[in-house]
Amino acid sequence: MVNNQKKITAIFSALADPTRRRILTRLSDDGEGPVTALAEPFRVSLPAISRHLRVLEKARLIDRKRQGRVHVIRARTEGLKPAQDWMAHFAAGWDFSFGALDELLKEEIKK
Repeated sequence: MVNNQKKITAIFSALADPTRRRILTRLSDDGEGPVTALAEPFRVSLPAISRHLRVLEKARLIDRKRQGRVHVIRARTEGLKPAQDWMAHFAAGWDFSFGALDELLKEEIKK
């Protein structure tokens, strides 16, 4: 359970930054690409992009493979699953709570 919480924290921490979210959006649109191509639209240095990629990689949201001297980055679709499962767990509870509140309000209106 603790390990799963660390995974979820890493995912949400990685997604908290708008640059990293834009990188993931580009990867989901393009499939995969070299680091230099991913860095083009951003007004940050290549080392800064590399740091963002390391955060995404640590959160297991991307995969990196080397083709010669080029690092090719690809999004991991299964990387978001722990966070999705966590949110689904709470959403089910919220739906139940809102359903119970709705029933209570309907009964109060009838009175």
